[in-house]
Amino acid sequence: MPPFVIVALGAIGAAALAKLISSETKRVNEALDRRRKAEAGDLKTVPLERDPATGEYRPRG
Repeated sequence: MPPFVIVALGAIGAAALAKLISSETKRVNEALDRRRKAEAGDLKTVPLERDPATGEYRPRG
């Protein structure tokens, strides 16, 4: 096989692999974003206040 054919096949393989990795990364990030948004909706912020005796922060109320 001539060297340019081997180089061309390697370049095509590298491009295909890069596209596969890119699409998989995008899919995983979208799944993580959906999960983060779902968890963010479930969380409620609790105000904290510092306990003067111990210096620790505890939920107010």
